[in-house]
Amino acid sequence: MEEEGVVGVLQRYRRDRRVLLSFILSGSLIKKVVMPPGAVSLDDVDLDQVSVDHVLNCAKKGEMLDLSEAIREYHDSTLFPNMNKAGPADEFFLVTDPISSGSPPRREPPLLHSIMPSPILPSLATPETLDSAEDENLLNLSKSQSLNSTQVQELTINDIDDFDDDEDLEEVDSQRYSRRVLNDAADLELGLPSFATGIMDDDLRETAYEILLASAGASGGLIVPVKEKKKDKKSRLMRKLGRSKGEHVATQNQQTSGLVSLLETMRVQMEITEAMDVRTRIGLLNAMVGKVGKRMDALLIPLELLCCISRTEFSDKKSYIKWQKRQLNVMEEGLINHPAVGFGESGRKASELRVLLAKIEESEMLTPSAGELQRTECLRCLRDVATPLAERPARGDLTGEICHWADGYHLNVRLYEKLLLSVFDILDEGKLAEEVEEILELLKSTWRILGITETIHYTCYAWVLFRQFVLTGERGLLQHSIEQLKKIPLKEQRGSQERLHLKSLLGRVESENGVQEMTFLQSFLLPIQKWTDKHLGDYHHHYTEATAMMESVLVAAMVVRRLLCEEPEMAMYTGPVADTEQIESYVLSSIKSAYVRIIKDVETMSDVTHEHPLASLAEQTKKLLKKDATMYMPILSQRHPNATAVSASLIHKLFGIKLKPFLDSVEHLTEDTVAVFPAANSLEQYVIEVIMSNCNEETGEMYCKKLNLYKIETISGTLVLRWVNSQLGRILSWVERAIEQERWVPVSPQQRHGSSIVEVYRIVEETVDQFFALKVPMRSSELSSLLRGIDNAFQVYARSVVNQLAKKEDVIPPVPILTRYSKEGGIKALVKKELRDPRQPDVKRSTDYSALTTPTVCVQLNTLYYAISQLNKLEDSIWERWTRKNYHDKSIRRPTEENLRSSTQKETFDGSRKDINAAINRVCEFTGTKIIFWDLRESFIDNLYKPTVSQCRFETLIDQLDLVLNQLCDIIVEQLRDRVVTGLLQASLDGLLRVILDGGPSRIFTLADAKLLEEDVEVLKEFFISGGDGLPRGGVENQVAGVRQVIKLLGYETRELIEDLKSASELELQGGRSKLGADTKTLLRILCHRGDSEASQFLKKHYRIPKSAT
Repeated sequence: MEEEGVVGVLQRYRRDRRVLLSFILSGSLIKKVVMPPGAVSLDDVDLDQVSVDHVLNCAKKGEMLDLSEAIREYHDSTLFPNMNKAGPADEFFLVTDPISSGSPPRREPPLLHSIMPSPILPSLATPETLDSAEDENLLNLSKSQSLNSTQVQELTINDIDDFDDDEDLEEVDSQRYSRRVLNDAADLELGLPSFATGIMDDDLRETAYEILLASAGASGGLIVPVKEKKKDKKSRLMRKLGRSKGEHVATQNQQTSGLVSLLETMRVQMEITEAMDVRTRIGLLNAMVGKVGKRMDALLIPLELLCCISRTEFSDKKSYIKWQKRQLNVMEEGLINHPAVGFGESGRKASELRVLLAKIEESEMLTPSAGELQRTECLRCLRDVATPLAERPARGDLTGEICHWADGYHLNVRLYEKLLLSVFDILDEGKLAEEVEEILELLKSTWRILGITETIHYTCYAWVLFRQFVLTGERGLLQHSIEQLKKIPLKEQRGSQERLHLKSLLGRVESENGVQEMTFLQSFLLPIQKWTDKHLGDYHHHYTEATAMMESVLVAAMVVRRLLCEEPEMAMYTGPVADTEQIESYVLSSIKSAYVRIIKDVETMSDVTHEHPLASLAEQTKKLLKKDATMYMPILSQRHPNATAVSASLIHKLFGIKLKPFLDSVEHLTEDTVAVFPAANSLEQYVIEVIMSNCNEETGEMYCKKLNLYKIETISGTLVLRWVNSQLGRILSWVERAIEQERWVPVSPQQRHGSSIVEVYRIVEETVDQFFALKVPMRSSELSSLLRGIDNAFQVYARSVVNQLAKKEDVIPPVPILTRYSKEGGIKALVKKELRDPRQPDVKRSTDYSALTTPTVCVQLNTLYYAISQLNKLEDSIWERWTRKNYHDKSIRRPTEENLRSSTQKETFDGSRKDINAAINRVCEFTGTKIIFWDLRESFIDNLYKPTVSQCRFETLIDQLDLVLNQLCDIIVEQLRDRVVTGLLQASLDGLLRVILDGGPSRIFTLADAKLLEEDVEVLKEFFISGGDGLPRGGVENQVAGVRQVIKLLGYETRELIEDLKSASELELQGGRSKLGADTKTLLRILCHRGDSEASQFLKKHYRIPKSAT
């Protein structure tokens, strides 16, 4: 394939060189052009043998150009290495390897005294001084004069036309540079045997034109044009390229029509010189002399041309030898090398034919007379041998042929290919010529000679168009090629005779798997299939933007595939059978190739970006899938509805292979896991989204079930739980440390809570921030674990605050021993065991209780309130961030998970709220109890109503209570004021009941005291109501109602109380209450503090309560 590409470049170089030389010689750059002997115009000169350096030197110096000298210099220069004269000294390009040429000479080079004239390159020697007369004579002397030449033909400036105007020059210049850079078409090598004789593309092109002329001659359209002056024969393009600024051109448009005009167009398109055209036409016309009734297309064209064209019709011998060699090679290839039918008895003649061809070639090495004699004799024998070979039966009547001088179809289709190449614009290879329809119609005349049928024509034409599309990248040519492919009839659409004919067209081609036999369709269509499969098998690389081009290539691939599947050898083909399988193979191949390129790019960029390779790979793979789904899948899905799912599934699998070792090795949350997990999970979610959005629900679920899910959420969730547990342990340790260091001093006058709760919230918020900073996928269970841990931390904090308080029973002093009223003193107490309370105050506890001052307890309450008030903000912040984190999560969640999430959100910190509220209630209760029973113990519990109620009323305690209440309200937060004051009210009422019912032996109440006590209760109530600025009246009334019920009992007579106590004892056994609505304990304590003998006698008789010591 590489050799074919090199040959193509060389042929293009040769054509461009000829065009440039023709331009220089036809223009005004050369003062005078002297033709070589035998040449009339430039068309008779082989420009390949003209030295460009010699022409340029003449143009620079303004000298006359002798083409004979230029040809001689070209041949002489081939004996020496190439030189570069661009530098200060000549540079030689050595043919030998400089390494193997030995070391450089050690001796110095000889001195250069003078430059001697060179007999080979006289233009490089220093010219001797000449006088003007000699110089003029030398200039007038033609260097082309020889013994055999009698007249010198010259081409002067006057013989060259000018341009008509400058606009035409601009137009031609724009067309001249419109030749595009062609692509490499090495992959489109035809599956045909190579030519043993080494026939080149130029040889095939010239032979194809000769066949075209013969076909036209059979239709009577072969006319030899009359030779005119050069300026009348030149094409319009060449006339414009040879414009002289000082002259005008008289444009002469020769109006020709029909076949003559079309043949002239074909000659230009096929780059055939006028000299060869005229020579061939004359040769074919001479061949028909004496052949009455025989068509020109029935002749053995190479043989006839060899016989009818002589050496004298060529400008030089080398051109003639080259032309003759081509004709001999064509005959050998056509008649011997690839026969469609065995020689049989003609086998001996085939051997004789080879001998004769060799002798004709050898005749050029003999003397002119001997050589001409041998050539003439060999041509006569050649006609006798070649004609039977060309006329032996071959393909029957299908093509209507009589003379099948090239019965092996390989040469014929290659010649027909060269004819088909003439349909392209010579100035723009990506466009069809305007006369394309007329050209194709003309080419039909060659079908008889070349054995072409409609199937062969459509196949060859489709291949030519497709190859030109590959070279130029022009999508219009691809569309034309598809149209021709669709015209190729399927097997059932062909006639039986055509099927047999196509079946006989076989060729043996050497391939990687050895010698392979290929049918005609396989030879032309397999290269197209190979090319399309290669490009569609990596469509991400070949069609980065031009998706319309990809769509057309896909159509061509499917049409070619349909045609090839009918070939008998393709029946054993083990590749994809259905179109969907072929599309799937394209997708799989292209995705794998693109993925390999992505891996290489990621490996290259990972050192620069310092990003984990797997994270970068996941991002780039997601981009690949997105591009594939949006750009390419709309095209491929037309032939494979689930192509997108196939692509997404493969991408998921390929990345999973790279990801698995990483997942197996991860044990803790690290920077790598935080970088890789989100990217991998995002890719997987996008894969699922693409599959579900491009397939119906049932198909999408089927493809999703086949996915080997990465389970990022599960693995990540385990790691997150480990991290959460370690952080929760850290939080608990900070809570304990904060409580231990707390001194219950307000943070500031405005922030009257302790610093410990601020520290706890700080560590909690830091943990929450770190949790949401983990950009790894996680489920609601990980969040629930974190929330439970935070909830537990606040519960621990609340319990720690409560644990610093004393029990209520420890603050309240022991209840005195019950005694009965007695006027005597010193009576020994003999009481029932169950009525005594032996507890005594603890000195150490007293010290601890004294440390819990009212301001300290108020700060604790404020701290607990701050804790519960900030929970709402913390909770709202957590759920808002969680919702935002999972906003783009497209994963399909099960209903149970959603229910778990909603229930967790509703009960986030309920445990903390419950415990903190309970702690606040406990502290409020403790505050009131401590103030009444500990701080005001002496004045309230010990001395109130002593010695009588009238002598020590409750009003004496109002100032102390007011002082305490003001102290509470100054420190406590507004939201907790009523709760603390209510606790103080309750404690005050409990203290009052304690004084009334368990006041000890020193307190005696009479019937008259009931009214005074009622007044004291009213004073207490109004104090806490405080004219509407305190507690709500209704709440205070409810609190006071129980005390009033006890005081009301004090107003009853002793006998009534005794009777009620007796009945209450019996009713309590039955589950009822007494008539007065009091229980036995209350009635008993009221009687104990009643100052009359009746009560004392009753208590002594029934309860054995001792007398009080007064």
